[in-house]
Amino acid sequence: MPIRVMVVEDQPKILKNQLKLLSTFDDIEVVDTAPSGESALTQFAELPERPQVLLLDLGLPGIDGIEVTRRVKETWPETEILIFTIFDEEDRVLEAIKAGASGYLLKGTEADKIVGAIQEVHAGGSVIQPSLARRLLRHFRVTPEDSTVDADIDDGMPKLTDREVEILQLIAKGLSNNEAAGTLGLSKATVRTHLEHIYQKLEVTNRVEAVTEGIRKGLIEV
Repeated sequence: MPIRVMVVEDQPKILKNQLKLLSTFDDIEVVDTAPSGESALTQFAELPERPQVLLLDLGLPGIDGIEVTRRVKETWPETEILIFTIFDEEDRVLEAIKAGASGYLLKGTEADKIVGAIQEVHAGGSVIQPSLARRLLRHFRVTPEDSTVDADIDDGMPKLTDREVEILQLIAKGLSNNEAAGTLGLSKATVRTHLEHIYQKLEVTNRVEAVTEGIRKGLIEV
């Protein structure tokens, strides 16, 4: 069955381009669009079948993408949210992730990457792009240069295996589960299992936090 998607974008030209790109993929069904946060929340509640993934512009007029994310996740927690952002919005991206977004994409991302991200969050994953990863670290008050913890030093937490470090490094570079699986010659399910172990060992809940913690501990580089 196609993944049901709703697109929220206030710029008609950008929205038109997004719809054109998504229409070329049989496994994606755009069930509705909205030009503002207010209309998105109203229309979302009225749809007979809830969208499974919400593609959401961060910089909406009125109710912005952060507040839309918060309200949707409070009422319909099963819906996954992907934020569209621009490069200099890292403060707001982090707020959206804290509000419940499963990941973010830069505006202008290629269609196959957008679809891959939709599939990723629909399957329970999350999406991080390397172009913003380093800047997001500032919010955790850490930079790669600050990382002084060696991967072999026992800090009281279970150590990552070599394979887990390898997967975390690929995730930090922006690869999806499918792409990481193809690169390593593993199944998607195996990569997902490794990610679950990584989250448990690093005591995090998503990719942004995992990458941040991995850099802080000197396990990976961005």
